[in-house]
Amino acid sequence: MSLILSIETSTPLCSVALHRVGELIATRETQEEGGHGKKLTRLIESVCADAGISMNQLDAIAVSNGPGSYTGLRIGLATAKGLCFGLDIPLITMNTLQVMANAWTGLPANTLLLPMLDARRMEVYAAVFDGQSKEPMTETCPIILESNSFESLSKPTIAFGNGALKWKEACENSQISFSEDHPYPHAEFMGADAASDFANQKFASLVLTEPAYLKEFMGTKPKIKAL
Repeated sequence: MSLILSIETSTPLCSVALHRVGELIATRETQEEGGHGKKLTRLIESVCADAGISMNQLDAIAVSNGPGSYTGLRIGLATAKGLCFGLDIPLITMNTLQVMANAWTGLPANTLLLPMLDARRMEVYAAVFDGQSKEPMTETCPIILESNSFESLSKPTIAFGNGALKWKEACENSQISFSEDHPYPHAEFMGADAASDFANQKFASLVLTEPAYLKEFMGTKPKIKAL
């Protein structure tokens, strides 16, 4: 009966959530300027109070570990590590774009998901996911968007996230549609994967784990497998 606190701080939206065996029991968020550093601890205290639990009851901490904001990722990971050290519980890390893909449910068969996080100008962090299984079809990578980016996608694809709409007019692939839904990742969508990692003891090192910044941007097209 895993009880896991999830932390998501990779974008302007700062969120936390509590899941019991993958099921959401409480969540809090803030999008105030500077909210990550000022409000994260308070959000964690509030979400535990909402659920009527103490921190000592937690079995693990899950944190979104990038890509995303340098400052946000550092704050989230440092907070998660501190809690894990203090409570003597394991750390679970998750890809930010995976968290974004997890937000979608009930999609038609053969639909692909293309979450994009804004990284200035025409640069984004992006990856392609299967719309039903949420399995990644490409590696997460930083990309300089061009009109023919992702031209090999031959299935209906939903591009979303706070970096997607700036590419809408330039995109030449008619299979790609654009959605304003789920512009940011949210901790409430970390529960199922965190519970699976906990059950399989897939834990991150409290000493060696660093944020996945993905600094180098490329104009090349990502390799997409079996689409």
